[in-house]
Amino acid sequence: MTGATIAQAIPVAISPILTRIYTPEDFGVLALFMAITSIFGSIASGRYELAIMLPKKDEDAINIFALGFIITSFISFLLLVLVLLFNDYFTKLLNNNEIGIWLYFVPIAVFFTGLYNILNYFNNRKKQYKDLAKANIIKSIVLTIVQLSIGFIKQGASGLISGQIISQFFANTKLLLNIIKDKLLISKISKIKIIALTKRYKDFPKYSLPAGLANVLSQNLTNILISSFYSVATLGFYSFTQRILGTPSSLIGNSIGQVFFQQATKEKQQTGKVINSFNSTVKKLIIIGLPSFGMLFFIVEDLFTFVFGEEWRIAGTYAQIILPLYLIRFISSTVSSINTVFEKQKTSLYMNILLLISSMVSIYVADYLNLSFIDFLSILMIVLSIEYCLFLLYFKKLSQGVFS
Repeated sequence: MTGATIAQAIPVAISPILTRIYTPEDFGVLALFMAITSIFGSIASGRYELAIMLPKKDEDAINIFALGFIITSFISFLLLVLVLLFNDYFTKLLNNNEIGIWLYFVPIAVFFTGLYNILNYFNNRKKQYKDLAKANIIKSIVLTIVQLSIGFIKQGASGLISGQIISQFFANTKLLLNIIKDKLLISKISKIKIIALTKRYKDFPKYSLPAGLANVLSQNLTNILISSFYSVATLGFYSFTQRILGTPSSLIGNSIGQVFFQQATKEKQQTGKVINSFNSTVKKLIIIGLPSFGMLFFIVEDLFTFVFGEEWRIAGTYAQIILPLYLIRFISSTVSSINTVFEKQKTSLYMNILLLISSMVSIYVADYLNLSFIDFLSILMIVLSIEYCLFLLYFKKLSQGVFS
């Protein structure tokens, strides 16, 4: 959590500079690129990274890691072929000419994302919390340097997107060193083991993959449609709001969630329940989240205007509308790995499909009724907040062993 806090402070600190050297349209192009890479990155390793924590033997875990690496490489290569063949078609489909050149970089960004996922879980298994923190900090520092340096030299979204790709490379390198230095463990990788573990944990690609895809689609497909139904500038304002609100909450939530996953897995093995880990984690999340989000609600619009410039006041308005959703999601999503602990991949799938359907229905209804973007955000906030509250109630019951 300490590393995550430092890491998120760096890009947030430079945001007032970024808003003065990049336009809302530039942030819109970045949002399109990140939406595409996030969608494919979420399934790049077949979701086998979720199984890395589960085996008792590190020998099995390293073979699952190898399996994830193979799948990630294949998916990235397949995307490269598709982009080379159909770049013009995808550019017209997205209704944004500037994104065309950056589609060629999607495969490498997806590869780095998939690799980070499996590296993250393996380092978490080995309790390399300091190195996970350092990787986050390195990523933020490199992101900052690249985005600022290119932004001052060249107009357009190139600095924003290049920063995302290059920073991910450096973060991956840091985490990869922890694995490749263990030559004995690397030598345990075998084709037979990989095949056996592919079958043993087949429910992860079967259920967690579509569940993870649905979850990412519910967040990122909405961004793609916002660009089409409203404008790339509107997407730029909204994506910047997501960036400012989401970066600290997701980094801190992910850090707490990683520890929760490790502790819950251990408690489940010992007692068959995870109620102690669940209650302790939720209390921490409420103590952190409620005062922070509550205070921000009353000042966020003026704060955005003061910090980022008058042009970005509308982003502050968007932030005020969706703050309650971010608080509820911060708590619920952080403990959602309890589904993985109890191997409830099918339940996770249903939850994420519900989120996806709700998001799509909300934006299509808003478009059909010709509602303003602010009205659409209000509808989306209410619908998704209710669903995340219901999810949290389910997690509570699951932690008590009710549905196990």
